[in-house]
Amino acid sequence: MATFVLIPGMCHGGWCFDELTEQLRGHGHRTYPLTLTGLSERGHLLHGGVNLDTHLQDVTGVLEVEDLHDVVLVGHSYGGMVITGVADRMPGRVAALVYLDAMVPGDGDSCWSVVSDRERQWYTDVVETGYAVRPLPFFDTRATPHPIASLLQPLRLTGDPARVRRRVYVYAAGWDGESPFTPVHQRLLKDPAWATYALDSGHNLMRDAPQDLLKILLEAAEPRLGST
Repeated sequence: MATFVLIPGMCHGGWCFDELTEQLRGHGHRTYPLTLTGLSERGHLLHGGVNLDTHLQDVTGVLEVEDLHDVVLVGHSYGGMVITGVADRMPGRVAALVYLDAMVPGDGDSCWSVVSDRERQWYTDVVETGYAVRPLPFFDTRATPHPIASLLQPLRLTGDPARVRRRVYVYAAGWDGESPFTPVHQRLLKDPAWATYALDSGHNLMRDAPQDLLKILLEAAEPRLGST
């Protein structure tokens, strides 16, 4: 039995993993789909101080309270920032990192610094309070505003990301237009430390390629990985 902790992308909640959670649990795995502070059913907690550190604490708190070890951390899109930071803070509890069409930051990177000008333009469309970015037009109708401070705050890493030896990148090759994640996918294709996959899917891999994604996650829970 493996333990999966699932981190959603910008503007989404744990609900985006509903189908995947059911399938993973059907295979006998412990699965924790999380909603980060200030989003979805936790939207009432949104304020100007909700930042990337807040979201890291959301996840490290679950690992501590639930006493989780050998965790497969899965992050979609913005969730890549979160799982990278969590693994840096609690490397002894993380067995594998799985990035779903996600950011793979280094020390000092922020969402703002790693995206293109088009994404930065999206980030400037804030709600009236100035605390959050509005959901993008192609997001699920359940999407809620995302805390802007979490997109602007640089991630600080104190250790070597390679301490987590099983690292997987799943690239969505079916974007409508240019994908902002193409450069990171191309870079990781050349790195033998990573298992990389490209799926004929839009950015929402959980909705568009659920069976392929399930297979990849089940493989990520095993000690040996392949690439396609």
